[in-house]
Amino acid sequence: MILFISDLHLSPRSPGATALFLDFLAGRARQARALYILGDLFEAWIGDDDIDDPFNARIVAALRQASDAGLAIHLMHGNRDFLIGPAFAAAAGIRLLPDPYDLTLPEWSFVLSHGDLLCLDDTAYQAVRARVRTSEWQTRMLARPRFLRRLIARYFRWRSRNAPRVAYADLNPAATDDFLRDHAYATLIHGHTHHPETHDHIVDGIHVERWVLADWHEDRGECLAWDGETLRREIVRPENRP
Repeated sequence: MILFISDLHLSPRSPGATALFLDFLAGRARQARALYILGDLFEAWIGDDDIDDPFNARIVAALRQASDAGLAIHLMHGNRDFLIGPAFAAAAGIRLLPDPYDLTLPEWSFVLSHGDLLCLDDTAYQAVRARVRTSEWQTRMLARPRFLRRLIARYFRWRSRNAPRVAYADLNPAATDDFLRDHAYATLIHGHTHHPETHDHIVDGIHVERWVLADWHEDRGECLAWDGETLRREIVRPENRP
């Protein structure tokens, strides 16, 4: 069994979603052999030197415990936590993945992505993404004091909430078809849009599925489960609720 999740946006301001994820790591996830987290595990990540923050340390410890118990955990950067680096990965016992990532299994082939790189119609976001993903920008950011980075992250969150979105709801169709073609028509799994759905693409006469992961909320999460034959959606709820 392989599980896929995305867009948890964990922070001290989301105690319900955090509790859901911790229960998921300690329970359902350990029934699988691998867990793929496809971006935005955190609402914001200001650098690996913030691991000692109490909230962050709690998440890192839970990941490490699941990893030590035999769960292979793979993490892809999202648009909120792209500053996660090798120190975090080492502490949590996880593997960082590039975006996109080709997952070729004996039974099937998948291509994994956070999804934001294909939201090309949101030109303002793409301009910001191109800038903040450069090593130069990240080096300058990480050189700043932590308190300043927290303020900057808070500003980016505020601007994101208040800026108008253009075609954020889905990926650019032509770019997505090109992407699927470039990745040998593999099944695409991604998050970012917060619009869970299964899309059917016909690319060069070939039927290709695109599975969009749901974002997590205070009382509800979701994962995709691959059992070697089929993909299915599973709802993650608090253990004491139906």
